[in-house]
Amino acid sequence: MQTILTDSAEEAADFLNCGGIVAFPTETVYGLGAGICHPEAIKKVFRAKGRPGDNPLIVHIYCLEQLADVASDINSNARVLIERFFPGPLTLVLKKNLLVPDSVTAGLETVGIRCPANQVAREFLSHCSCPVAAPSANLSGLPSATNWESVYEDLNGKIDCLLRGKPSTIGLESTIVECSGTLPVLLRAGAITLEQLRAVLPEISVYTVTDEREVPKSPGLKYPHYAPKASILFYNVNETVTIGPSSAYIGLSDPPEGVALFKICKNFDEYGRELFSFFRYCDAHDIKVIYCELPANTGFGRAIRDRLLRAAGRL
Repeated sequence: MQTILTDSAEEAADFLNCGGIVAFPTETVYGLGAGICHPEAIKKVFRAKGRPGDNPLIVHIYCLEQLADVASDINSNARVLIERFFPGPLTLVLKKNLLVPDSVTAGLETVGIRCPANQVAREFLSHCSCPVAAPSANLSGLPSATNWESVYEDLNGKIDCLLRGKPSTIGLESTIVECSGTLPVLLRAGAITLEQLRAVLPEISVYTVTDEREVPKSPGLKYPHYAPKASILFYNVNETVTIGPSSAYIGLSDPPEGVALFKICKNFDEYGRELFSFFRYCDAHDIKVIYCELPANTGFGRAIRDRLLRAAGRL
């Protein structure tokens, strides 16, 4: 298969509308999309990524009118979050419409739904003939792709089309909130923080794993994710470490002495935006160990912490 590169959202949508799979930019990370009305294309997404079939996909919509095409029940909690945070980096898990194939939801009766804010994504979705199921556009387990070059590196020859856009402005996957039950639950941390969510829904709780055998209700909860080839170690600025010759560092504080590569971020926004691209840069330069500053479990630091712990195999 030859992967077509394009800057035209309409051209990219033409591939998807004909049953192809298309990578496209969003404000979080790049996504790999298939129309929910094309079951064979959904299978192609799983094959291209090497993604386990019990890891559900998120459905992307262009406008709120499309909610009725994918959700069968939108309760009051969901409506509050939609009014406050759509379009944006938030995914809501709702009871699914029968039009959504089981292959999208891993057989669950719920579906994750997101309305991106990225203008290229919105133009692309507006030209698609149906809502678009899309995980991140990378090989499963590797750091998510936050620019089109990383998508091309992972998936060239495995997908039909790559819609080029600017690098992702957030750099971490969307916040996910379970809204199909009586009380909302934060399933995955992201740029929309727990504190922001509780400002509009004070009763929201945080998901904890109680049975490792259960099918996850959203991506990012079960399988290893986000990992570079290098080992991930956590670094505290007050500790003394012995640095090997092929080590790197990313964080807000000064790096340990002797690292070959480092990225000092001005704030958590930059940390989140640069994390996955830095992991990929380290892999390209044969880095063996990446020291990372582990943020506290608050604000956007919660999302960065989650990705670091998962990349290190600690969650």
